[in-house]
Amino acid sequence: MWPFAIGAGTPMTGVPLGRHLHTGASLCCDPITWFTRAHLISNPSAFILGKPGLGKSTIVRRWAVGLAAYGVIPMFLGDVKAEHIDVVRALGGQVIPLGRNRGSINVLDPGGALAMLQRLHGEHRRELADIIHSRRLNVVCALITIVRGSPPTDRESTILDRALHVLDEHTGGRVPVMGDLLQVLRDHPQEVRTVALDRGSLDRYREITENLEVSLIALSGSGRFGNLFSRATTEQIQLDRPVVFDISAIDEGDVDVRAAALLACWDAGFCLVDAAHILAEELGVRPRHYFVVLDELWQALRSGTGMVDRVDAVTRLNRSFGVGQVLISHTMSDLLSLPTEMDRMKAQGFVERSGMVVCGGLPAKEMPLLDTAVTLSDREQALLESWQDPPAWDARRGMEAEPPGRGKFLIKIGGRPGIPFHLDLTEAERHINDTNKLWHLPGQRV
Repeated sequence: MWPFAIGAGTPMTGVPLGRHLHTGASLCCDPITWFTRAHLISNPSAFILGKPGLGKSTIVRRWAVGLAAYGVIPMFLGDVKAEHIDVVRALGGQVIPLGRNRGSINVLDPGGALAMLQRLHGEHRRELADIIHSRRLNVVCALITIVRGSPPTDRESTILDRALHVLDEHTGGRVPVMGDLLQVLRDHPQEVRTVALDRGSLDRYREITENLEVSLIALSGSGRFGNLFSRATTEQIQLDRPVVFDISAIDEGDVDVRAAALLACWDAGFCLVDAAHILAEELGVRPRHYFVVLDELWQALRSGTGMVDRVDAVTRLNRSFGVGQVLISHTMSDLLSLPTEMDRMKAQGFVERSGMVVCGGLPAKEMPLLDTAVTLSDREQALLESWQDPPAWDARRGMEAEPPGRGKFLIKIGGRPGIPFHLDLTEAERHINDTNKLWHLPGQRV
């Protein structure tokens, strides 16, 4: 007999995740379906928090597989551990390697959107041109912030804005690269000199733009960034297939390079989704739906003062219909350790604005921080704390037992009671989740 006749109190709508920890009832959930069909959340987004090694990425891969069956295209925009490659390949998707001598990404042609621009006319063409320009400006300013550790000045931002407008005229229809933008700055066209306020003095212009020139040189093939941003994109995203940007070749110690690569990947993916929706509207066809995954959010946020605004601009869609988004980080401390109070408040907003928050095991010191963004009862806090405990030693087998919190998560939506569940893997998907041996004991075969 099965005594749990009432169930978990959640709709059987969405990607199957596992079973409710208290009732044993099946739980189906994903940010897109709970927004479009179940109407349980106000926007199709999720934020996942939890200590490493407990299965945060496994939830995302389950969502990717399930949503792909619904016709949604998964996009993993920056994989620092090469842990999503297997699932993308299993879905017949595209793996794009990036890194020194592996592959480049041209931030002046985000996602290959310039090719789509040539297929548009009238108002649609103007709309996409404005999106491309604003994204170019934002990501170049973000990369300069990473290079310096501080944002460009207001004057430098204005100079870059004008130089980007001049850029296409100087490249003669050719897709520009970072070296072309640097050359525009060096050629000192009158339009750029006017906004630089050089007062008619070329020497003054060179003095005003010197620091900006140094930063662009660092992004144009010299210094620690190498050729990552200095050449044409080696492989463009194909919009009809799942995709993953593999940046695992970038050393973990190259914190700035990895943060810059993440931002460039995010910008390319979001710009191309915007472009695809505009093109679909012009052609009168139904736009594709996408599931966008942004991992290691904290690495980008902590790469320089003011990066919260840059990341927010990069990850904002002008045409958000049919796009689900999930952000992944370890703890609230990662988000709230930014240098300024304003940045910390804005970073907290990433969690607060998410349609759902999925929490794994977290230490006790995280609870007051998390409670500022998500309302947690004392019992829910105790549950999350218990899941972060280290594994016990199995003396009989001579090895560590399974960590108590592996695969256990709590779904929170606003102030509603959380839904605790255990993520159950099927045999068919175990091979794509065997990244860090999270789901089987040492010595066992998967």
